[in-house]
Amino acid sequence: MVDEVETPRRQVARTMAEAAQAWLELLSPDQRAIAVGHLPSDEADDAERRRWFYTPTDHGGLTVHQQRPAQHRAAMRLVATGLSRAGYVTVATTMGLENILDHTEGFVAQFDRERGRDPGLYYLRVFGDPAGGTWGWRFGGHHVSLNNLIVDGELVATTPCFLGADPAASELLGGAVNRPLARVEDLARELVRSLSPDAARRTILSGKAPSDLITANRTSIAEGDRGIPLAGIWRQRFADQAQQERLQALSDAIDQAAAYGEAEHRALEYTVRPKGIAAADLEPDQRNLLRSLLDTYFGRVPEAVSPMSTYDDSALDALHFAWAGATEPGAPHYYRVQGPNVLLEWDNTQRNANHAHSVWRNPENDFGLDVLGAHRDRHH
Repeated sequence: MVDEVETPRRQVARTMAEAAQAWLELLSPDQRAIAVGHLPSDEADDAERRRWFYTPTDHGGLTVHQQRPAQHRAAMRLVATGLSRAGYVTVATTMGLENILDHTEGFVAQFDRERGRDPGLYYLRVFGDPAGGTWGWRFGGHHVSLNNLIVDGELVATTPCFLGADPAASELLGGAVNRPLARVEDLARELVRSLSPDAARRTILSGKAPSDLITANRTSIAEGDRGIPLAGIWRQRFADQAQQERLQALSDAIDQAAAYGEAEHRALEYTVRPKGIAAADLEPDQRNLLRSLLDTYFGRVPEAVSPMSTYDDSALDALHFAWAGATEPGAPHYYRVQGPNVLLEWDNTQRNANHAHSVWRNPENDFGLDVLGAHRDRHH
């Protein structure tokens, strides 16, 4: 029998499985009960795996606080298997920003938590058995959501992949500035500001930026989707009614600041047909900017499984770029890149445009649902 060639996606999946098994072996039975979820499938009983968040809510799984240092080290080793070096540094930095945000807000308790902004409240869960051929894992907390699926020993899905930053920019000694997602923002702004007046008219969907990502944290994306208010992007309502009312007030204030009416919602709503300017209509230098922007999303995962190498000129031509809001630095803004099997969204609008969100999605195969469906049909 000829040995099966170990493709890059199989190599990464094998590394993930080894790291996941090593982590699980360190856990107690009680910890494993929290850390292990249902076998991935495309059935209703797999709904928990497809729930994802980017707010400081319960993401589901074993938290940093619930682990001993050696266990946490093994957990972060698993997280690292799904990321490039730059992706891992960005995730670790984002987790650390919780300390900065806590300082900004005056070290107050909120969100029904003993500590509202907490770098220890990042959650890891494995779905299924890493020793088997089909399993997955999820890591998430405030402004991080990583979702990976392995089917028949091959990594088949890495989306949704979310990274945010609050604050998006913060001061460092000597006048330096900490901006974990700087290039994700700046490349897009450079692109939109380079457009001719006619091209800009095709690209800028609204002079106002939305208050958040249009597709939010939906499990699946559909025609006509519009933004979800902040208060709706949580696992459940707070038991403390006062906390719930404070969240609702914050959510309302964010939406009021965006001042979106029906016309703006219609202009920005998600449609299967991409909005904005086609990459085929961009100048060569602008196409290079778009290609570099793609890499700030696709470069989050290991190079061996990044789709970046597949974006030749014809693939790039199929993409569209859209913008909303002002184009000056420091002003609230939003952008979208959309094409076959890809949707990238960014916003930096909240907290006086110092609170950024970015997500890479595959509307056709988020959470590997298409692959799981095909797998079921083959084997049943």
